Parts: sequence; C-alpha cells; structure tokens
Amino acid sequence: MDFELNEEQRAFKDMAAAFAAEQMAPFADDWDANSHFPVETLKAAAALGFGGIYVRDDVGGSGLSRLDAAMIFEELSRGCTSTAAFISIHNMASWMIDTFGNPDQRARWLPGLCTMETIASYCLTEPGSGSDAAALRTRAVRDGDHYVLNGSKAFISGAGSSDLYVCMVRTGEEGPPGISCIVIEKDTPGLSFGAQERKLGWKSQPTAMVNLQDCRVPAANLIGSEGDGFKIAMAGLDGGRLNIAACSIGAAQACLDLSIRYLGERKQFGRALREFQALQFRIADMATDLEAARLMVHKAATLVDAKTADATRTAAMAKRFATDVGFDVVNQALQLHGGYGYLRDYPIERFLRDVRVHQILEGTNEVMRLIISRDLLSD
Repeated sequence: MDFELNEEQRAFKDMAAAFAAEQMAPFADDWDANSHFPVETLKAAAALGFGGIYVRDDVGGSGLSRLDAAMIFEELSRGCTSTAAFISIHNMASWMIDTFGNPDQRARWLPGLCTMETIASYCLTEPGSGSDAAALRTRAVRDGDHYVLNGSKAFISGAGSSDLYVCMVRTGEEGPPGISCIVIEKDTPGLSFGAQERKLGWKSQPTAMVNLQDCRVPAANLIGSEGDGFKIAMAGLDGGRLNIAACSIGAAQACLDLSIRYLGERKQFGRALREFQALQFRIADMATDLEAARLMVHKAATLVDAKTADATRTAAMAKRFATDVGFDVVNQALQLHGGYGYLRDYPIERFLRDVRVHQILEGTNEVMRLIISRDLLSD
C-alpha cells in the first residue's frame, strides 16, 4: 500500500484541477441557471485525455487506471459536478465498447469518443425497471442483418444530444441471460426522444427518455454476443459507481474548503466562527469522513482494476459510503453558511442539488446494500 502519488498521477491530477478551476468553475452557475450543455468544454476536457481515460491508447485513449480516473473526477467535480458526472457517463460507455467491442467497432467509434467529437450515452434504465435492471422490456428482434428495436429508456443523460447510445435490450429469455448490448447511432430511423426532464440538479447535461419504435439497427452494432448485455452493464457500473463516488468527494471537498474560509471571515458574538469549538469539531468530522470516503474509493478502484473476487462488493461499499458522506458534508457546509448557503450567490446550494442524485443513480444506495449483503451472506 503506497499512498504517495507518482509523478504522472500528480501531473494529471494537477492538470484536472487547473482545468476545473479555469474552464468549469467560472461558468458552472451559468450552465446550471440556463440548463446549458457545454459541449465545447467537454471537447476541451477530451483534448487533455479525459474523453477516454481508461480506454486503450491504440484508439486514442489515455490508458489510465480506475484509481487515476477517481482522482481526475474528484478534481473535475470541484469545478462543476454535473458536467464532471456527464464526462464519467461518457467514459463508462466508451469503456464498454473498448472492452467488449470487436476490432472493427473499436476502430470505428473510439477515436471520436476519445476526442468527444462523438458523445456517448448509456441506456439501461426503463420506466418500468430501475433498480430491477434485469427486468428490462426493450426488445430487439433479429431481422436479417439488422435488429428491430422497440421500447423506451428513462432518465438518459445526453438524450437528444449524444451521437451514440449504448443500449441494453432483450434479445432472448427473461432475466439477465436474455439481455444484449447494442450501439444505436443518432439519426437512426425509429429513434426519438422525450421532452427534457425538469430536474433538481445536474442541469448542465440534458436528460430525457429515449424512445425506440421499429428502430432498425445493424447487427454489426451488437457489442459482444447475444446474452452478454447484463454482464457488460454490470461491469461498466462497477467503474461508474467509483466515478460518481469520486464526483461526490470532489463536490464535498470544494464545500468543505469554502466552509473553512467562511468560518475565518464571518464573525458573530464578537468572534470569528472558527473560534467556536462546536464548529471546529464539525469541520473535523467533515474532513475525517471525507478522507475515509476517499480512501475507500481509492481501494475499490485498485480492486476493480485487479479484477479481484471482492471488487464488485467493495465498489458498492465505496459508492454507498462516499455518496452518503458527500451529500452529508455538502449539507453541513450549507448549514455552516447559514442563510447565505441557501442563496444562489454562493455555489453550495448548486453542489447540494447536484450531489443528491448520486445516492440514486448507478444503482441506488439501497441496492448497494443489497449487493454487499448478498455477497457477504452467500454460501
């Protein structure tokens, strides 16, 4: 166990921090207020290697590890949590193609995905299947050299704006064995989108339904073999959970830093707030919980890279703990700022709105507990 960053890790961590401070944080409030999807900023992030962080380098990826990615997403989230989370989703979809796609698919799609000239969405959740992902109903029926898709996907980040949709569909029997993974390209006849959702947070990324009505997709777009979809989806989510956990940590660290500064500036009862022991203890607990969450995410990232038997369980633990801690720390930071924390003049209320959904997506934290307990109690 070496807790020191190597020279390369320090370099890209610092690069991500500088990008977040210069290219994201100054504009995050405007993106949030106007529900603006900052595509040019995404491309600028990709130019630094953040479009294909753990995609192999033969197709333009950075070839970094899950631990490296966790450090990068923590820094990016300090600038704009919503935008960092979208970059995470794009990376997850790109990794699925890189890991499970054939050479032609990798060569066809990944160079554009790594530059984010091509943007990807991940389509698993449906109106009738959220936590019970294996119950999805969207069906793909083979018709010659195409599949004909019918169904809907819900809460899809990037819907209507993305170029590729990595979609889980049912090609066979009920349950996990009947699920396959297929890539749908924009402008495919039969592909349409619902109205943009009106959300509490994550407003710098579009979210809508993806509707498939007699949508004909080339069979050559099938990732892996028929029946591999659920395995692909779950493997992708191990990494996606770590990224979202890291985004929670980044947002919480930003709010903790703001709180420490505020406690030094704000005076009540003739003293700076930082002189009150109750508030000192609160800051100590916030920092301690945040460091524990960070260490748990870094350990889980290492295990996911190593493909250990307990990697999925540990990733679920890290996601559950870090997203709960992240929201709690942000919420406490808002409380420390009093009425000012509730105003849009300060970024804390935006961080609060953005991190809340992290306890829901990539598997709810209740489902994380289910994954953990099943693994611990299995024979």
